[in-house]
Amino acid sequence: MTRQIERIPLRGTTPGTRREVVLRRYGVAGARPKAYVQASLHADETPALLVAHHLAHLLDQAQADGTIEGEVVLVPYANPIGLGQFVNAEQLGRYELRGGGNFNRNWPDLFPTVAETVDGKLTDSPAENVALIRAALRAALAAIAAQPVHNELLSLRLALAREAVDADMVLDLHCDEEALMYLFVTPAHWPEAHDLAAELGCQAVLLAEQSGGNSFDEAYSTPWLRLAARFPKHPIPAACLAGTVELRGQADVGDTFAEADAAALFRTLQRYGVIAGDPGPLPEPLCEATRLDACDSIKAPAAGVLSYAVELGDRVRKGDVVAWIIDPGADDPAAARRPVHAGTDGLVLSRRLHKFALPGMTIAKVVGTETLPERKGAYLLDD
Repeated sequence: MTRQIERIPLRGTTPGTRREVVLRRYGVAGARPKAYVQASLHADETPALLVAHHLAHLLDQAQADGTIEGEVVLVPYANPIGLGQFVNAEQLGRYELRGGGNFNRNWPDLFPTVAETVDGKLTDSPAENVALIRAALRAALAAIAAQPVHNELLSLRLALAREAVDADMVLDLHCDEEALMYLFVTPAHWPEAHDLAAELGCQAVLLAEQSGGNSFDEAYSTPWLRLAARFPKHPIPAACLAGTVELRGQADVGDTFAEADAAALFRTLQRYGVIAGDPGPLPEPLCEATRLDACDSIKAPAAGVLSYAVELGDRVRKGDVVAWIIDPGADDPAAARRPVHAGTDGLVLSRRLHKFALPGMTIAKVVGTETLPERKGAYLLDD
């Protein structure tokens, strides 16, 4: 049992350029449970890079101690394309500048192919069905990879997907702009994800069957849920606990945060049987899970300077002023301030980092408990 470092070259785009994805492998290939952890798919969300650095130290020691029971794949930077996208000294790591869009949207939907493959082959054994479905997932992805790979972004997607597609646990490490710690998972994985949320000290856990956009984590969790609905006569577990971890805000980068977060992730891997050892008592959870469509994503009604009337962690009531939009060019400065109100009772979870907003931009999230009519069945993510 030795740590392995693998470097996967991406398809070059122009002469003289080549990027690579680095994988750190721990344990024995094929051992269960398998955990896949990746950092900063949105490449300008830097906290995850430092957390992955500290987690690598812990995993190296566990490998040396022989305590890794399953398999761990750690991707210390999931997006070498976005890491290099600097314009006028500003890193632009959320969208591919060649026109590929948001790096965390439109991941391959493997469900239709897998459903066709397993139809008529499922059994009454959950374990047999899990093995069958995992093989079908790998085959569906291999069929995509067998087609010509014309661009760097697709080669990146395939490199990451190959490692995550058959994992028992997929943790995609992100961050918000200014935010408390929180987690996205599917309802089928709650309360299974309770220990993860408690270890990380999450202030919110947001649940959605499908949030829209086919994000990375849902590309591996939702096929199991959709297959279970498609084939109700056969036992199909939700065999991939996949979630997006929002590591507070973009400016929350430092060893104090990162060491604690990495230790929490390591203890989580112990609790889920990936690594042997006693993780100690579980911290008291800081929140209950709530539905994502109960989270008010507050939009700017006009362009202007943002002046917040609330702090992260504040509790607000519906109708409370969350922020003011100020028009710096208004003829009458006394009339330049426009209030922006909360649409629900709840916790102020996030705010915008840059304090100038355009119409329609999300400027805050307030976590409520009651589904909001305008959010039900809607595209629930921010692009």
